[in-house]
Amino acid sequence: MENEAQMTVSVGVLRWLSDRITAVWDLLTGRPLSLYGASVLRIGYGLLYLIFLLREFPHRDEIWGPGSPWTPALAHQLFEQTGWFSVLVLSDTHVYFELCYVLALVTSGLFLLGWRTRVLSILFAVVVISFHSRAIFMTDGGDNLVLLMSLYLVLTACGRRWSLDARRERLKSIRASNAPTSTRSFLASQLRYARTTLITVVHNCGMFLIAAQVCFLYGSAGLYKVQGALWGGGTALHYVLNLELFQPWPALSHFVDEHTLVVAVAGYLTVLLQVAFPFVLFGRLKYPVLTMLLGMHIGIAVLMGLPLFSGAMIVADAVFLPDRFYTFLPHLCRSVVRRTDSGRPVPGRAASRGAVPAQGGPGGTSRSKRRVVLPTGRKL
Repeated sequence: MENEAQMTVSVGVLRWLSDRITAVWDLLTGRPLSLYGASVLRIGYGLLYLIFLLREFPHRDEIWGPGSPWTPALAHQLFEQTGWFSVLVLSDTHVYFELCYVLALVTSGLFLLGWRTRVLSILFAVVVISFHSRAIFMTDGGDNLVLLMSLYLVLTACGRRWSLDARRERLKSIRASNAPTSTRSFLASQLRYARTTLITVVHNCGMFLIAAQVCFLYGSAGLYKVQGALWGGGTALHYVLNLELFQPWPALSHFVDEHTLVVAVAGYLTVLLQVAFPFVLFGRLKYPVLTMLLGMHIGIAVLMGLPLFSGAMIVADAVFLPDRFYTFLPHLCRSVVRRTDSGRPVPGRAASRGAVPAQGGPGGTSRSKRRVVLPTGRKL
């Protein structure tokens, strides 16, 4: 009897484990997950890096070019120790550097638009790695996050939605529906199915890596803050607001710092949100948490002058919004526009409501007739 009970338990455990493995396999191979989220990441990071390169365009030679204090020879010595690489140091001529900078701008713009995304995602990752490693001592957390996300996006199908590739595929499917159907061989069908399955698995693994990276970032930042006495005492943001290096608008920083209670509550709330973030992703509580994190990053961008870091974090948070949220946005925008248009008066109709009706004539109000008695006795 005891052996039979042990066998039953073993069979039950094996069956549960088999069901879990089957569920995970179906999740990985069933369909691409969060295609809209991947497209938002592509658009967001492509736009951020394009703006970044355009903003630093006047100072490009001092930061990355041959005129930089960190010369290409020094960069080569560092690359031998760290294993980094950069296409910017393949030549130390100004013509080559200007050509690389223009190609980086074009690559970021095309990646933003989603043109030939498979190839452009690799080129975009090469661009980010090259510029990051060329001036690695001038980077911050935002640059590091953009670098990691550019590598992860290579694995994803980030051009399936809101892209020129999606438009081209839609037009191609329309033309294919009108054309006569062609019979495919069994081998060609199997190869096409294997390719689709492989792309789906790689895409889903890439999205899981992105989600895990963001969770690890928030969780480690929150746990690191918990260990600090300043965050525990609620005074950390007070010292942050008084750092001259992070005061783009000193008057605004001093104004916020005057509200001591608000600053202390914001500090405790920051730690709570970061620690709790990985645990609220599978429920409806994630929506208010993401909204508060959005406000926190906007505050960092405005008060501390770190727009690239805040923008990178806001774009990364978008991966946790489901596809139904992004498909609902166009309907919401159309309904808002429809309500706005319905509230506006129609030009011809609005004027006719308050207009004075015509006097006399067909359809007009009849004038009251009075009889005037003339001295002669005749009536008009």
